Amino acid sequence: MSTTDEKKTGLESDGSVELEQGVSTTGYSESATKKLIRKIDLVLIPWLALLYLLSFLDRTNIGNARLANLEEDLGMSGLDYNNALAIFFPFYVAAEIPSNIMMKRSRPAVWIPTIMLAWAVVCSLMGIVHNYPGLMAARACLGIAEGGLFPGVTFYITMWYKRHECGLRMAIFFSAATAAGAFGGLLARGIVEMDGLGGKEGWAWIFIIEGLITFVVAVAAFFVMNDYPDTAKFLTQSEKDEVSRRLKEDRSSLADEFHMRFFWDAIKDWKIWVHMFITIGIYTPLYSISLFMPTIVQSLGYQNETAQLMTVPPYVVACVFCIAGGFLADKQGQRGLYMIFFNIMAIVGFIMLISSNNNGVKYAGTFFAASGIYPNVPQGVAWNGNNIGGSLKRGVGIAMHVGFGNLGGVISSYVYRSQDRPRYITGHATLIGTLTMSTVLCTFMTIYLRRENSRRDREYKAPSEYSEPERLAEREKGDNASFFRYTV
Repeated sequence: MSTTDEKKTGLESDGSVELEQGVSTTGYSESATKKLIRKIDLVLIPWLALLYLLSFLDRTNIGNARLANLEEDLGMSGLDYNNALAIFFPFYVAAEIPSNIMMKRSRPAVWIPTIMLAWAVVCSLMGIVHNYPGLMAARACLGIAEGGLFPGVTFYITMWYKRHECGLRMAIFFSAATAAGAFGGLLARGIVEMDGLGGKEGWAWIFIIEGLITFVVAVAAFFVMNDYPDTAKFLTQSEKDEVSRRLKEDRSSLADEFHMRFFWDAIKDWKIWVHMFITIGIYTPLYSISLFMPTIVQSLGYQNETAQLMTVPPYVVACVFCIAGGFLADKQGQRGLYMIFFNIMAIVGFIMLISSNNNGVKYAGTFFAASGIYPNVPQGVAWNGNNIGGSLKRGVGIAMHVGFGNLGGVISSYVYRSQDRPRYITGHATLIGTLTMSTVLCTFMTIYLRRENSRRDREYKAPSEYSEPERLAEREKGDNASFFRYTV
């Protein structure tokens, strides 16, 4: 092949773009792009999934600790357990937006490991509390420390991948929550065998051991995590340029700098607020299942140790649906229809739980419920994030979305009350209601976005026809720019 032909293809033997002026205008070939994305995936996604697995494990392990006599040992009664669950969430939510702004102004590779260290210490300290007030204080501190991780990582993913590549990555990342549910039951079953060791109860060792595991991983994170593509040590300069080119092309040259006007743009965007209510309708059953799955399974007649193990299969199946849903939604470039489908699946699961007296049917209902709820968390974040133009507005919008949704954790803390056992009719009915609200709003948003895209197609030229000067003229308009099209 001649030198001229090599420049025409834009590819060297290692698959990278040959650069004449420092940045390619045509980009990598399809095969080279896939190779680059796989390289990024292998470095980023397994590590981010591990971080979230530990985060979810450390916030929901109180459900496993309850089966190991937490309440009896701390003298808790009535709604004390529910209060201990609920106090986590207001502090968790309050930390989310400030944390995302902080991460934008500092460095992810420093900020994320720092908050990990904080919650690891708090989690371990929960194992030495001696009374109910001590547990309440520890749970509040855990909320503050953990608050920045989920919105921070979801925003972080959007800084590496194109819009229709984020869903699958977020699904794999969030599937760690289902793994935490499964792994948490198995781990707790083993840890409680340490009951009495060092004068500590089995539930105390659950907190201590899992906190120490997080601490070790947090220290490693300081050395393992990368910041952004342009500073990533595992990418060549050619690969850094290509990632930057792809993101610029995908984000339509929208504003990327820090300015408080973009913060207020997010606060005033009604579409983000609709997504917030969609999300609270999903996160309420998410946390209800996560915190009370051991309790629900125990109500089906299983003993404490067996109940810990019987919580594992529903999470395994939910993990499969979570990743498959993210893959298919990315492939088809759609979100709304998938969210409607998974919401309906979850509603079917709770109807099985509320309407049947057969324990087999009820246990099957937990599979439907978990498999419908978990996929919609990354689907919802990806849908909202895909439709917010500009990096700071997107970071704030994702934090608003996740933060408001996490207020569902407060509701979920009181959904399953001890006096409602064993059928928990009030709890199941409440979650059917929140999922129905979410489904109606998903339907509304899907219809609206389709119509808005059609309007822009009629009134403006195709996005691909805009010149760079025309794009730059609207760079501060975000998703209101005439060349921006929404993901439906």
